[in-house]
Amino acid sequence: MTFNLPSLNYAHSALAERGMSQETLELHHDKHHQAYVTALNGFVDANADLQGKSLEEIIALTYGDSDRAPVFNNAGQHWNHVHFWNALSPAGGGIPGALETKLVADFGSVDAFKEAFKAAAIGQFGSGWAWLIQKSDGSLTVTKTPNGVNPLATGEGTALLGLDVWEHSYYVDFRNRRPDYVTNFLDNLANYEFAEANLS
Repeated sequence: MTFNLPSLNYAHSALAERGMSQETLELHHDKHHQAYVTALNGFVDANADLQGKSLEEIIALTYGDSDRAPVFNNAGQHWNHVHFWNALSPAGGGIPGALETKLVADFGSVDAFKEAFKAAAIGQFGSGWAWLIQKSDGSLTVTKTPNGVNPLATGEGTALLGLDVWEHSYYVDFRNRRPDYVTNFLDNLANYEFAEANLS
């Protein structure tokens, strides 16, 4: 199985008015994500036990195996970025009713959810991700993961909405102001319809 860089669902310039420039998307999607895909395909070609396996199977097989950390890192980052491009929208920021009801039930308010998400995203030291997830009991919570780790690998729950907090995701537009990047994502870019569709 050869993995491929997915096309974006919007033009590279489509998010510029909402705080994510064309330059960022060209670098992040076309260069960074492509590099993960290229490296992952190289590992698959070189390891017979990975051939024919799905991305999710490769993540499960390599997570926590220090000898195969490079395989996991690239597989995890490919999965994370496929999710991330869907978590962005030129019409982002509006929260549909079913998800809003669930956020209020589990966090107390939408604002409380946003504060918890911001705390996770800002508090992730170095590179990593912030996630809104649905746990096995159906409740929603916020978590963070380092580097290329994700809720699929850890088994914490189903990823509803993920935010990349590696510096390459925001430095062109926000320099070192990660808090501003996170706030802009939650208010202007987050595809909450995608998050709602991921609810079980």
